[in-house]
Amino acid sequence: MTSVEFRATTSARPTPRRLDDVPGWFWPLDQLLFTRVLEGQTAAGSKGDLLELGTYLGRSAILMGRHRQSGELFTICDLFDSDAPDEANAEEMADSYRKTLTRRAFEANYLAFHSELPEIVQAPTAVLQDGRVAAGSCRFAHIDASHLYEHVAGDVQVARAALGKDGVVSFDDYRSVHTPGTAAAIWEAVFAHGLRPVCLSPEKFYGTWGDPLAVQQMLLRHDWEGEGWQLSRETVAGQEVLRFHGEGFNMSDPEVRAALERPAARSAATTPVRPGPRPRSASRRLALDLLPPMATRAVRRRLQAARSRRI
Repeated sequence: MTSVEFRATTSARPTPRRLDDVPGWFWPLDQLLFTRVLEGQTAAGSKGDLLELGTYLGRSAILMGRHRQSGELFTICDLFDSDAPDEANAEEMADSYRKTLTRRAFEANYLAFHSELPEIVQAPTAVLQDGRVAAGSCRFAHIDASHLYEHVAGDVQVARAALGKDGVVSFDDYRSVHTPGTAAAIWEAVFAHGLRPVCLSPEKFYGTWGDPLAVQQMLLRHDWEGEGWQLSRETVAGQEVLRFHGEGFNMSDPEVRAALERPAARSAATTPVRPGPRPRSASRRLALDLLPPMATRAVRRRLQAARSRRI
């Protein structure tokens, strides 16, 4: 079936036009972190395949697909509407996804943004332990499948085998109250299996089995504070970890974007290229000065609300 024929058979569903039209829990900060990691890899000349374990209805996969370079493979593994491999996983699927998660819905969403589908493995993620994803072939992996410890621990090993040197992995739900098994498997990987933290968002853990400093330097080339995000640093087992949070400016607002992109504002920014003490961003102050009064008030309200919810 061609993509055109497929779209015709799914025309009864609303066609998503923007990424956020696709249901899911992939929030703007992580969209930006994914983009900057993937764009940074491309700019550095890194080549490698992409991997996603657990995709739901495709919001994160659609974004990842935008960064797929010529010759790279993109593999997605998800049960979709297949039977779960064990009773605990079946209960998890029934509680969270069964009514909405179908392969047909995922494919319709993905083809609304891309001309062809990625390689889809409709099966438990454990099947990828058989080597069907070539060892060391991937530069980025996103893990958001089961929340059960035994399954996530297996997904950690799939990612470890699949990622190449300095490849980056992102794990979802590393700190949610309803996902202690995910947290246990991730931090076990840090303390027992060589996974090195790079950065944290409220929803996702980013790490590597390579050099975390190289990835951190890549991220810190951007003026996060100037864009309204909050950046702090934590130390875990003697290693510095970046922590991003807040809400950021609405970059889809033309007035906000224009103010932030004006040369006077951008030239005032001071952005270090390695972790360490950093002064408050000048570009954020200048951007607020350059915005029209109504937009300035709106941005300040968002920043104040973000501060009051600091984690």
